[in-house]
Amino acid sequence: MDSLQTMKLAFRGIIDNKLRSFLTMLGIIIGVTSVIALVSIGQGATSKVTEQIESMGSNLLTVNIMGRGPNTTLSYDKAMEFANSPYISGVAPLISDSATVEYGNKNESNVQLQGTNAHLLTVRNYSVASGRFISDTDVSARKKVAVLGSEIASNLFGFVDPVGQNVKIKGYNFKVIGVMESSSSMMGSTDEQVFIPITVAERIFQTRGVRTIYIQAAGRDAVVPATNEITLKLNKIFRVKSDESNYAYRILNQSEMLETVNEASKTLTMMLGGIAAISLVVGGIGIMNIMLVSVTERTREIGIRKALGARKRDVLSQFLIESLVLSSTGGLIGVATGYILSLGLAKVLNMSVKTTLGVTLLAFSFSLLVGVFFGIYPANKASNLKPIDALRYD
Repeated sequence: MDSLQTMKLAFRGIIDNKLRSFLTMLGIIIGVTSVIALVSIGQGATSKVTEQIESMGSNLLTVNIMGRGPNTTLSYDKAMEFANSPYISGVAPLISDSATVEYGNKNESNVQLQGTNAHLLTVRNYSVASGRFISDTDVSARKKVAVLGSEIASNLFGFVDPVGQNVKIKGYNFKVIGVMESSSSMMGSTDEQVFIPITVAERIFQTRGVRTIYIQAAGRDAVVPATNEITLKLNKIFRVKSDESNYAYRILNQSEMLETVNEASKTLTMMLGGIAAISLVVGGIGIMNIMLVSVTERTREIGIRKALGARKRDVLSQFLIESLVLSSTGGLIGVATGYILSLGLAKVLNMSVKTTLGVTLLAFSFSLLVGVFFGIYPANKASNLKPIDALRYD
């Protein structure tokens, strides 16, 4: 019996039992759909977090003074000494406080007021929508100028251009020189912040030190030497021995954070994929169950075929093809529904999903593997039936 005839018989066996075949495929469909949807969600979350970390600024290092040791802060001038390193291209110290910003009869309370310098714009990868950002001259001359977050500007000024207008902060008049472009990241949004020169902030906050410093390494290869150099200087300032656990400060490396988040996200994605793969195994058990039932129901048919000259491999191929058709058809439907479900979740729940060809091929290949694995035993059982025993079966 040729292979074409074997395939025709296999397809006829499926078509003759349409409802049963569909219910059998349902397990595979659900499994493949779950794998694609859940892994897409996991990969989308990883991609979203990665984008947010990278948006913080190129080669960003964040130094947080923890308040231990003989000193609890660094002076602005001391912090700016880090800029003398060839491994560092920008240093932006930051001091923060909350304040009420007033314009005419309007006011915004509990606004995050940030004292910083000109380098923050490039170090944190921010953009100005209109006007300009704080300059070195503003800092050195202690000019009372302010750059407003987009939401603050909108709430206070509406459709009026804020640039050139005056606002009152902590009883002082500040000239608005710019408005920030709307942005947000894992470390917060600039939309509800106001930026002023750090020298002015020290005066109105009545503080002389900084506890947060954003530092930009000169390049990706300069991140490690820049970190080492910063560590040595801070150890000297806070009298920390190199072999001691350091509680005086923390240096957050963007690259290390990215690697940590990616590893955690990959683990989560694999776990989600593993959970979904269980559905595929359950679907495979369903295929094996229905194929065993099919062998039992068609025992006399198998006996007649063998009596007419069908070889063992012909019968084996017939039932194995039936199993493969069921799993592959279910896999294809699952791929389509997986894509649709992923897109639906992205729109309805405002989630980030990322469906890749690799995940799709893996899910479909696994469905085929399930079909082969769980179809071998029923197919082998059918092929081993003796013609005389099969013909006697009632």
